[in-house]
Amino acid sequence: MSDLSILKTRPSLRERVFLSSSAKTYPHATAILLLLPFLAVLSAGFAYPLLKLIALSLPDFSPHHYLRIVREPLYFGVLMSTAMTAMSVMVAALFLGFPVAYAMTRLKHRLALVVTACVLIPLWTSVLIRSYAWIVILQRNGIINEGLVALGVVDAPLRMIYTQGAVILTMAHVLLPFMILPVFSALRAIPPEYVQAARTLGSGPVHAFVTITMPLALPGIFAGCVICFVLALGFYVTPALVGGPGSMMIATLIGQQTTVLLDWPFAAALSTVLLILTLTVILIFRKTRSLSKGLNGGV
Repeated sequence: MSDLSILKTRPSLRERVFLSSSAKTYPHATAILLLLPFLAVLSAGFAYPLLKLIALSLPDFSPHHYLRIVREPLYFGVLMSTAMTAMSVMVAALFLGFPVAYAMTRLKHRLALVVTACVLIPLWTSVLIRSYAWIVILQRNGIINEGLVALGVVDAPLRMIYTQGAVILTMAHVLLPFMILPVFSALRAIPPEYVQAARTLGSGPVHAFVTITMPLALPGIFAGCVICFVLALGFYVTPALVGGPGSMMIATLIGQQTTVLLDWPFAAALSTVLLILTLTVILIFRKTRSLSKGLNGGV
């Protein structure tokens, strides 16, 4: 019997787990009863509030508030600006995080532990504290401006705080661990023998990285991009502190509608649009990954 036929007849992990004799000992009624607590929590904590939110955004089944988002340039501009900012943050986190994740897989044990600690420690720090730290760094009398003036690079302090660039930089720093960890997990799962075999067959380091490492790391890259993009869409504190009123995002707009203007139906419509945008992005990433060569569907 050939190796290929042996692989075809060998049961997969999913079949061994879900089709084993121990998995068949529970009847359907017992399985449903075991799922009831989870379904109750899911219904009370997610499904019911979501349905109430959608119902609130459609008073008398009228799509007035949704049409208002499209018709009024201010609200539609905030929605598009939020999407573009989230995309920029995702790209920045990818370009900054991938080299760190790649270095973590190549460093020796002690140095790798130090780099891993530097990645994980920010997750234990409040987002508010990290945002205030960037305010200290980027303000007119901050570290960067004082250094540039002292070196004679500029004559007067630059305006770096309360700009869109400051928002993207700060959000990318906050979300960087969520990009590094999935990419690191994917890179660490790649057997080093693959790259060694490619180098033995004549591939250079760049060619081996592009043809071997990058395709096998795509699942981690997709996961990190989805996490960073979805989290960036709903950011509230960081854009409000670092960007100021000129960098309003949709989460800030929703908060303004609920706490200042008390327009709850319109805030519900904005929240529903944000949810639809998030689900659309996840489906796009899922479809893109499923069409990628050598990958299974799903994120």
